[in-house]
Amino acid sequence: MSAVPRSEKPAGRFRRMLDRLSTSQEDLHSAELQEDAEAAGCSRICDCDDRQVVKVTGTLRTVTLRPRAGVPALEAELFDGTAPLDVVWLGRRSIVGIEPGRRLIASGRISMSHGRRVLFNPKYELRPLGQE
Repeated sequence: MSAVPRSEKPAGRFRRMLDRLSTSQEDLHSAELQEDAEAAGCSRICDCDDRQVVKVTGTLRTVTLRPRAGVPALEAELFDGTAPLDVVWLGRRSIVGIEPGRRLIASGRISMSHGRRVLFNPKYELRPLGQE
């Protein structure tokens, strides 16, 4: 039985600390979002294909009002640390709680539009504010 030298353990901690300090804030946030998606039992957005029914979670990066064919449409970009997903609520000008920085879980059928993943009129659940 060989003993592990004591000096290796602090070197491991030191290495992890250096890695964490040298990682960008965006990379850390992406890793946190990916862990959150896995813990919630959701699909990673990067793994979602056209016409697939999915349940995803992430943070809303942008929320805009953009009419589609003369109908109001609230559009938001959801990001889970792997890829963006456009979430669109047709016929809505605003939804209470749908704002940049808010985390949510959305489910529905993915479609592709201009090379981007889109989720139209999803079922959604706002995550509690204390978890953000």
